[in-house]
Amino acid sequence: MAKISDADIELIGSGGGVFNIDVDGHRTYCKSNTGRFPTDDEILNGIS
Repeated sequence: MAKISDADIELIGSGGGVFNIDVDGHRTYCKSNTGRFPTDDEILNGIS
C-alpha cells in the first residue's frame, strides 16, 4: 500500500471469512457480496 502514503489502515479481527473495505465511513467493498477478495485495482478504485 505504498501508493497510499496518507492512508490509515486498520485490521479488525473477525471470523467467517469477512473482508470489507470502508472508506470515510462508507463501505466500498464487501467480500460477502462478490464471493471473492478484491483485485488491487478494485481496492485502489474504491479508495480514490
